[in-house]
Amino acid sequence: MRILIVGASGTVGQAAATELSRRHEIVRAGRTSGDLTVDVMNEESVKAMYARLGKVDAIVTCVGHVHFGPIATMTPEQFRKGLNDKLMGQVNLVLLGMDNVNDNGSFTLTSGVLDRDPVRAGANAAAVNGALGAFVKGAAIEMPRGIRINAVSPGLLEDSVVKYDGFFPGHEPVSAARVGLAYAKSVDGAITGQVICVG
Repeated sequence: MRILIVGASGTVGQAAATELSRRHEIVRAGRTSGDLTVDVMNEESVKAMYARLGKVDAIVTCVGHVHFGPIATMTPEQFRKGLNDKLMGQVNLVLLGMDNVNDNGSFTLTSGVLDRDPVRAGANAAAVNGALGAFVKGAAIEMPRGIRINAVSPGLLEDSVVKYDGFFPGHEPVSAARVGLAYAKSVDGAITGQVICVG
């Protein structure tokens, strides 16, 4: 299969690319690096990337930022960061990329652990992750041409423990290999409308 991975240079994207590249041709895309560049929050940028990409069998999205901070002092603007970036960035890739996915292909989005196992300062991430899970469940029942859609919801990756030091007390880190297998389950398997939880 020919697979586009958006956000392939990030920690989660690398986990997906490492596993999927064992069997498939990978096209990497990112904001500043990769075979293609794209700003997922800019519809024209997304359209331009898809025009260069052509047809693929699967699209995997491992992108998006959220706001971490106390709910008592969070502003609406800060909360919108996750909605505009991680949520709408990935939704944009689905809505604008439908024609680029071959019949019986798939989309795999990336959410995260905080909607089911919250931490302090993580309300924005929890809301966005929950919305992504709901989106794939709702979208799955009306995707055209046999296209499937799922989300991978990884826990704290071992490679990110230092980056998020102190934010995830008591969370057991998960390996990149396990996260990569979740993307393989979505892309190579037959499920749709599912949130694949890792950790």
